[in-house]
Amino acid sequence: MRDLIVATLIAVMAVSSPAMARERAEGAADPNTLTHGMVQLTLRVGQTKQLEVLEAFGAPNITTIDASGQEVWVFDRHATVTSDSSGGFSIGIGAGGGVGGAGVVGGLGFGKRKSKSESSQRTMTLIIKFDAGKVVSDFRSRSSAF
Repeated sequence: MRDLIVATLIAVMAVSSPAMARERAEGAADPNTLTHGMVQLTLRVGQTKQLEVLEAFGAPNITTIDASGQEVWVFDRHATVTSDSSGGFSIGIGAGGGVGGAGVVGGLGFGKRKSKSESSQRTMTLIIKFDAGKVVSDFRSRSSAF
């Protein structure tokens, strides 16, 4: 069940924006690597270059210049994870018989079925600032699940 949820999350994130679909087609990085763990492993203030960020996380959703002249990249990923399940039982009893080609068919059955559907939302936002040499000068990330 957990594998199904993870696979669904990956599939949803992979198709959540046209830019991400283009990245896949062009052989760019898998945008699903945008997690808190990958951010902490990948980004080093004063060391990580823009090209390394692109290779790790793909293209940003927004690029801009802040008031102090630093380039700012924003990565914003959203996913909806859903799971459906059903279960239950049924019992049926049938009887038939006949004389001379005439038949009687009767039956009795009962059962109980239940279904369950769950949905959750996940978001991840990463904001990276670059210095004049195109090296990470600061970054912040935030994720939520509800």
